[in-house]
Amino acid sequence: MRAAIQRVSQARVEVEGKVTGQIERGFLVLLGVHRSDTPQDAEYLARKVANLRVFPDSEGKMNLPLSDVKGEVLVVSQFTLYADTRKGNRPSFIEAAQQVDGKRLYQQFCNLLEAQGLHVETGIYQADMKVHLVNDGPVTILLDSQDRLRPSRS
Repeated sequence: MRAAIQRVSQARVEVEGKVTGQIERGFLVLLGVHRSDTPQDAEYLARKVANLRVFPDSEGKMNLPLSDVKGEVLVVSQFTLYADTRKGNRPSFIEAAQQVDGKRLYQQFCNLLEAQGLHVETGIYQADMKVHLVNDGPVTILLDSQDRLRPSRS
């Protein structure tokens, strides 16, 4: 499971001209689900997102998580995070999860964030969406659930 997380001062997603999700200060999470992802991937990533300390403290250092700033989360499905561009110029998406499994894990990820006390808004899974955001910083962090299996670099 991969997530591109953008710290935002506001964000919204529209489907067919109607707003389906909208937040103020918080994270816009573009979430991609891999075909081999499991509930453990969703748990790992939800925990990392909820505890990611990238909001400024009283000294201006990125040190606070969402909960400390009463931040919100807008989660948008993004299968293109699993684009394979190694061969030719047209991306292949065969590594992305199939619709049923992808949607189930996407929803589980959102539910896990809510279970941690966060306000979560969403787009519509597999819809053609228009995403509007004001990136704050800019701060953009990439997370991959497979990182939990790799040794730390420290």
